[in-house]
Amino acid sequence: MSCEVIEIMIEIDEKKLIEEAEKARLASYSPYSGFSVGAALLCSDGKIYHGCNIENTSFTPTCCAERVAIFKAVSEGRRDFVAISVVGGHRGKPSNICAPCGVCRQVLAEFCAPNTPVILGSADGQILRTTVGDILPYTFKLREDL
Repeated sequence: MSCEVIEIMIEIDEKKLIEEAEKARLASYSPYSGFSVGAALLCSDGKIYHGCNIENTSFTPTCCAERVAIFKAVSEGRRDFVAISVVGGHRGKPSNICAPCGVCRQVLAEFCAPNTPVILGSADGQILRTTVGDILPYTFKLREDL
């Protein structure tokens, strides 16, 4: 099954999407790092999928918030993503801008168009706007038709 770039015109309420990521962050299971992360993934019909980081004592099985949100959506047959927001903080408190890790950037590139907005929020209300293509230039792809 190939992924297609979907041109969708939907107004993105950045503040609401960041608030949704903050709600997701509250469910984080991060007893080892103490760094909780939440993500809110917006689909073309306005549905939002939430994700939080889930750690494991051996670290390798740990899964980031962004991947949890994407995997939840994909497991329900969704591929029509129009934006994602991410927030994070140490010991449950929101902090500075929290950007997706490299693994999450690659997963975002698998399921989102390069121009998909990535909205990063901070505790003091700052918003950093970028795109999937900007945070992962030279995306790794096994096939060019994906």
